Amino acid sequence: MSAVERLRRWLGRALEIAVIVLMLALVAVVFLGVVYRKAGASLSWYDEVASVMLAWLTYYGAALAALRREHIGFSGIVDWVDVRMRLVMVAVGEIFIFAFFILLAWYGVKVLVVLGGDALVSLPWVPTRFTQSVIPVGAALFVLAEALSLPQVWRQAKSSVKFNIGNA
Repeated sequence: MSAVERLRRWLGRALEIAVIVLMLALVAVVFLGVVYRKAGASLSWYDEVASVMLAWLTYYGAALAALRREHIGFSGIVDWVDVRMRLVMVAVGEIFIFAFFILLAWYGVKVLVVLGGDALVSLPWVPTRFTQSVIPVGAALFVLAEALSLPQVWRQAKSSVKFNIGNA
């Protein structure tokens, strides 16, 4: 097994664990919030925390989907063209993906600078920089996941077999 494949497997496992932990924690926070609200003693922080956790879950889940090549795609269009054009289409698509997420990471860091010493409204001891750090971190993870899955996609695009984005 190559070093790229080992890193890909390690990252996949780490992202799976992160997504599962975030999902379980989100369920617990929402359940706790519902129980307290039904008891007539609403928690002031659970809405804000649940929103942040959902954003984190979305970013880490997106990186996991990128690693597995399970995002929605239009493989039928790629199947209709010859191998040379298929390689061009895959390369252009990957360039756009990398450019977008590198830009997102760059501006995510700029957002963290702008946030300065802000904190959550309901939990003033939690810095907003921490909660919003998911933007550049998630974007960087997406770029890494995309890069690690690229060799398989490229091999598949070069073959005469039907191109299937979901199983690259």
